[in-house]
Amino acid sequence: MLTTKRSDSNDKDFHSLVELLNKDLLDRYGELQVFYNQFNQIDNIPHVVIAYLDDMAVGCGCFKKFDGTTVELKRMFVKDAARGKGVGTAVLTELEKWAAELGYADMVLEHGNKQPEASKLYQKQGYTVIPNYGQYIGMEETSICRRKTLD
Repeated sequence: MLTTKRSDSNDKDFHSLVELLNKDLLDRYGELQVFYNQFNQIDNIPHVVIAYLDDMAVGCGCFKKFDGTTVELKRMFVKDAARGKGVGTAVLTELEKWAAELGYADMVLEHGNKQPEASKLYQKQGYTVIPNYGQYIGMEETSICRRKTLD
């Protein structure tokens, strides 16, 4: 059974999943990931969602404030064995719901060009490609930025 839990960045399951995410990204991007690591700190994040399949942590994501009306999605990950089972959609849906409850109107995100499963998920969930923002300006060759207006 698939369930989600709202938590924060102190959660041990979140830390375990982020370690797997970091390894996955290093495998995909090599040394380029060292540059991106500076944007992926997980200290003091109050809005974390963890997904469980049969009580095993299999996916996660979080968001942080981007500006007065927008949050930025960060640290989305689903374990290989749980992909294709709706885990990413469940995490993303819960994060969007939580952000909307807090009064945010939009969510932005960045993902790399070597993450076709992420690109597919975000397209399916209504995220449109936008010009690269902030630290991703100038990284258009490898970074894809997206935005969605929350319901």
